[in-house]
Amino acid sequence: MKPIRASEIGSYLFCARAWWYQQKGVQPSNQAELIAGTELHRQHGRTVILSGLTRLLAIILLLAALALLVAFCTARFV
Repeated sequence: MKPIRASEIGSYLFCARAWWYQQKGVQPSNQAELIAGTELHRQHGRTVILSGLTRLLAIILLLAALALLVAFCTARFV
């Protein structure tokens, strides 16, 4: 009996029949849909990374604005 690799567990948990077909070397008949889904996931990943970078930029700009406000208030009242 061939041992199940850790990378195969997700496939098995999602659909045992799909895992079995994969073990037997049967190719999926919906190749176009699989490719489209993979591209959709890539685009979503790029969007998530861009939103994280945008949030980081917003935090940096907020901290810079706070530092300028503190500097202005310190110079004004001293």
